[in-house]
Amino acid sequence: MKPGPKDKKDHILITGQELEQLQKLTWSMCEAFGLDGKIERYRGKRPICFYPWDLDCLDDVISMTLDDEDEYPDKTSDSYKALKRLYVKIHKLRQEAYAHG
Repeated sequence: MKPGPKDKKDHILITGQELEQLQKLTWSMCEAFGLDGKIERYRGKRPICFYPWDLDCLDDVISMTLDDEDEYPDKTSDSYKALKRLYVKIHKLRQEAYAHG
């Protein structure tokens, strides 16, 4: 999907363990037209921009991963908690994007 002039971008800074956990999931974003590469190249120095459809993909991928017992058998681990925090941020951005769009 090509962005139009009225398509809103949301900015979010993702660093530390949240970024590490997200980058482990890029293989499952291969159908998202460059989102996987964008996240792989991202280093967390500046906020990253996402369009609403990027947020849709991230919301789905992170949600499915958090629910996967094989990926995160220990729901108290630091890595699970980091990805859960990121999910909450992404989910909120997604809801705001569609509330104002």
